[in-house]
Amino acid sequence: MNVEIRRLHPGDDALVMRVADDVFDEPVRPDRLAAYLASPGHFMIVAIIDEIMVAQCAAVIHRHPDKVSELYIDEVGVTPPFQRQGIARKMLDAMFEIGREHGCDEAWVGTEPDNESARALYETRKEPHGKAEDFVMYVYRLQI
Repeated sequence: MNVEIRRLHPGDDALVMRVADDVFDEPVRPDRLAAYLASPGHFMIVAIIDEIMVAQCAAVIHRHPDKVSELYIDEVGVTPPFQRQGIARKMLDAMFEIGREHGCDEAWVGTEPDNESARALYETRKEPHGKAEDFVMYVYRLQI
């Protein structure tokens, strides 16, 4: 299996339109994708097999006035037939490198307590401080 791990840039929109099932939570809208890729501090790494995108990892740099910049890993999605084959790990490695290149001292990611696949991936990372933390999240709906 030949997997290409690739960082997307503005203009790479067409690569995302040939996507396997369950890589994203919802269908990708071209206008949203173009805006995402054009936004400074937004990054997307994808995995491509036979010209089909089978996985994606999206991240955003959070800059703070009082703390170091950090890379927030917003999404990691791999189509089920290609899960547990090291693709997500390779995408995370590439994303961590982007974070380092942009001066981030930390990267963080969250997942649901019952998402065993994601937790197994995150808990096997070798980086220091790669441990789960207690976290409470509130979600506010801004559009009705």
